[in-house]
Parts: sequence; structure tokens; C-alpha cells
Amino acid sequence: MTTLVKGIHHITLCPGSAQEDLDFYSQVLGQRLVKQTVLMDGRIPIYHFYWGNGDAEVGSIATSFPYSRKPGRAGSGQVSMTSYAVPTGTASFWKDHFGRHRVEHSDIQERFGAKFVRVRHPAGMLFEVVEADDCRRPWLTDQISADVATRGFLGAVMSVRSVDEQEQFLVEALGFRTLGIDGAFHRFEAPGRGPGSIIDLHHEPARPPGTWTFGAGTAHHIAFNVETDEALVTQKALYEELGYTDASDIKDRFYFHSMYVRSPGGILIECTANVLGGFYLDEAPEDLGRHVNLPPWYEEKRADILAMLEPITVPDANRPRPGVARAPRLALEPAAVTPSGIPLTRTKAEFITDNS
Repeated sequence: MTTLVKGIHHITLCPGSAQEDLDFYSQVLGQRLVKQTVLMDGRIPIYHFYWGNGDAEVGSIATSFPYSRKPGRAGSGQVSMTSYAVPTGTASFWKDHFGRHRVEHSDIQERFGAKFVRVRHPAGMLFEVVEADDCRRPWLTDQISADVATRGFLGAVMSVRSVDEQEQFLVEALGFRTLGIDGAFHRFEAPGRGPGSIIDLHHEPARPPGTWTFGAGTAHHIAFNVETDEALVTQKALYEELGYTDASDIKDRFYFHSMYVRSPGGILIECTANVLGGFYLDEAPEDLGRHVNLPPWYEEKRADILAMLEPITVPDANRPRPGVARAPRLALEPAAVTPSGIPLTRTKAEFITDNS
């Protein structure tokens, strides 16, 4: 059955400390801070960071909620590893680079014929850099040059206690095709074969389930790109036709519109369509990630929100440029509908002062 999924849009993780997360993504993984905003759910303001490649492309975006308020439990039913594509022949560089930063990492390993090195975020989440042919433009740092830098996602690994039902969901509901098996890993490819099109199901029948809520040290969800709002409606209808009747309504996330469903293996799946302008709605391309940006429906509480956020020091590349002010406040559209009339829902939390 053909669906509209093109590949991964973004992957969302829950680290602990915001500063720890900023340092790991920017210095260890060499990612570009694309956006500083806030989590749109819950009553306590939490940062929502977006990280990407040089062009902040769909299929390169990792987002994080630094959720130090409580720990999560890593386990089955979660995205267990986020996999980045790096140029062929660079695994040894990354092993040495991780060593210089004194972060926990593996030796060079191989899966499905490709070399990779695994590294652990200080909060516990796992990442891989996997050798692959990929021409996307990387983000560069003083330690990571263009010839070795990450290009964006290769894909992701999902930990499941049983493969069959999750495979059925990937194939029937999302249109993936089976590529093969390597030990306990079952590989699938998105129909659009776009960036970040690979999903590996890691069969771990004895692994206890992980938590589904926000919690430090865990992956929260994975989002797939479907490109248009009409495709979101079609995808939601397909879920319901197949019996996945807990699909959410379509939510306004400002930079994109989203719809969620819990897959049989436990992994929360989002399908996402960018709005016109995407990340450039409130920042110019050269200014991405330099300011804290809020959706228009939160702007009236800006001072209160900023006062409650965890203090951070952003990378030098993301500090405001002298003489360049934050983009003007955007007007709040009164009706939460798409241009074609598809209804949207907005989460507008009533933030409370946190004195804990």
C-alpha cells in the first residue's frame, strides 16, 4: 500500500540539563543550532532546541526538550539510537573525536555493510555516525571540517520486543519496504527514499519497556515528512482505516503541522508537514538559532517565560549579531485552520511560576 511518507522529518529526544545538551550537540556531534523556542505542552516553560545540518534541512533535524525535572527510563518501545550519515572512511576520525571529548563511545563496528561508531549523550541517549554516500551540506566547527562532518540523518533504530506488528505498521501504514536482516536488526526504507529514509528494528524480546512520558535520558518520538496538510489528512484516514484509531487531531506547531499515533511496538510516530516558510518564518537563514523565538500565541507572556527558562550559554555561532535585532513579532492568525480549510488545534499552556 502506497503512502505519502518521504523520510524522517525530525527526531525528538529528552536530555537533562539544557547546557549539557547544547555542549554535546554543538561540540561533540557538530550540529547547527537551528532554533531556540519552548515546548508547547505543559505548564512549566522548557526549552525546545532544534539542531540540523548546514541548510537546516528536513531529514537532519534533531529536537530536544531538556527535561531535568524527572528521569525517564530507556527501554523497548522507543527510538533507541539516532543515526547520522558521515562520509565513507571517516569512522576513525569520529572514534578519535569522541575520545578527545571524553564521552562514552564504542569501537568501530559494522552493520548492513557500513562502518559506524556509537556515542552516548551525557543524559544517556545513544547516537551513531554511519559511513554513507551523502552530498548534503554539513555544518562545520573548529574541530569538524567538511570532509568528515555529519550530513543529516541516515535513519533511526527502534527497540522492539516483537518485530511482526511493528513491521506491519511500517509497511502498511507508512509504506516502508523491507531491505534485509543483520542479526537482531531488521532494516526498512521509506517509500520516498529521501534523506533519513532508513529504519532499523532492533529485536530485543527481553528488554523491559521504556517510559512514554517526558523524562530525561529517553527518546520521545520520531516524525516522518509528508510535505502537505492534505497528506496529513490522508495519512490520518489511512491510520483509522487500518484500525489505528487513536491518531491525534492535526496540531499547529508553528513551523509545521503535526499528527501523532502510537505504533504497535510502543514508539510514538508523528507525521509532519512544513508550513510555508518553515524555520524562516521568524529568522533569516543566516540568523537561525540566534534568538529565543515563541509562537505568536505565547508572545504576550514572553517576559514570564524567559524568566523561568534554565540559564544557558549558546555556542558562539548562535549569539545575536551586533546591530541585528530579533525579528518583529508576528501577528497571531485568529483562525487556526490551514489555507485550504483543514482545522488545526493549538496548545496554549497556562504557564505557572516554578519556585522548586
